[in-house]
Amino acid sequence: MQLNINQIVDEAKFTPFHWGVLLWCLSIIIFDGYDLVIYGVALPLLMQEWGLTAVQAGMLASTALFGMMFGAMSFGTLSDKLGRKKTIMICVAIFSGFTFLGAFAKTPVEFGSLRFLAGLGIGGVMPNVVALMTEYAPKRIRSTLVAVMFSGYAIGGMASALLGAWLVVDYGWKIMFYIAIIPFLALPLIWKFLPESLMYLTQKEKTDQVREIVQKIAPHQNLTASTQFVLNEVTAEDQAPLRALFQQGRTFSTLMFWAAFFMCLLMVYAMGSWLPKLMIQAGYSLGASMIFLFALNIGGMVGAIGGGALADRFHIKPVLTIMFAVGAMALILLGFKSPQAVLYTLIAIAGAATIGSQILLYTFVAQFYPAAVRSTGMGWASGIGRIGAIVGPVLTGALLTFELPHQMNFLVIAIPGVIAALAIFLVNLKASVEKNPVLSSASTQQNIVGNTTN
Repeated sequence: MQLNINQIVDEAKFTPFHWGVLLWCLSIIIFDGYDLVIYGVALPLLMQEWGLTAVQAGMLASTALFGMMFGAMSFGTLSDKLGRKKTIMICVAIFSGFTFLGAFAKTPVEFGSLRFLAGLGIGGVMPNVVALMTEYAPKRIRSTLVAVMFSGYAIGGMASALLGAWLVVDYGWKIMFYIAIIPFLALPLIWKFLPESLMYLTQKEKTDQVREIVQKIAPHQNLTASTQFVLNEVTAEDQAPLRALFQQGRTFSTLMFWAAFFMCLLMVYAMGSWLPKLMIQAGYSLGASMIFLFALNIGGMVGAIGGGALADRFHIKPVLTIMFAVGAMALILLGFKSPQAVLYTLIAIAGAATIGSQILLYTFVAQFYPAAVRSTGMGWASGIGRIGAIVGPVLTGALLTFELPHQMNFLVIAIPGVIAALAIFLVNLKASVEKNPVLSSASTQQNIVGNTTN
């Protein structure tokens, strides 16, 4: 008897096993977000302690982003060969360990080097955790589950902002980096409880492990020792993951994804790195400026979960397009004087349309590409996007040196939102694996024939 793994996952009910995958992936992403946002929390104090200019501080922020770019590209591709679980654990060890060591840096050069190394893990873990959650999520709630899981990024950012508001004033910026060692200490638990990718185990013909997981996902299935497990998304062309991004009519959409990631991450990291400093210059205290960062991440979490629910009901493409457009408008309005309640609302909307859209972008890419190249597709899109993340803090720091009107700073940050909306609008859904029944049918036949031959 043959069982189609993709069909079993797509049609499964939400079980305690799914809860376990969701909670562990969520926990990892929470600390991933925490480790990234703490630079924005520490930035004002670092500038004072080391006498950094705005441009130097922006460049220092970009060191972690350079690491994230290389980490996303390399670890995304590596996991398609090594497996999701092992790659995720390697990345957690890297970002947690080197972020902790950042507390002991004596100079900006030492700090920047450690942030680069931490960035390798931060960038590498994102596409792999999203890919793992996507592969286990039932189809009817897939966007919602991935968005809920990835909202941990915003939760981590909020935790960083709140802890910063409470701890940094009394204990200094280093306390934030000491806390970052927690995920490293949790690695034995991750090894025990986080499952390997079911698609990866099936491809590697680890039948016993596949059978054990399938029984948890679909308890009603009658499995025997002779049961064979097949996939329906692998084609001959997809066996070369990087080249496959530009095959099966995917070239234009791949480039549009890259453009959207670039523009989205430019906005995310420009705001994440400089929002507290911008608000301090506007006359707010350090503690109040941290709360603005909290509002930004609250909006990101609400945007991700709400956008994911809308994407499951309608489609993720129009949802993302509208979110980017609305976010650009909110950023423009932030440049004008507003009552405090309106200001917090605009910041939350900006967070929903930047951080939230970033999370949904991962979801869209994960659903667009076949399972065999999913991490590669997300890794490269994320990696190209990191160039935008690098540009964002440096560009914002340079803008501050020009002492432009407040409105101009936010207008420049808003322009990429318009470009991202256009890029997503132009993605060709006909090239998506879920929207091409001809390719899916051919892939299924190829798998069945190959399995019978073997």
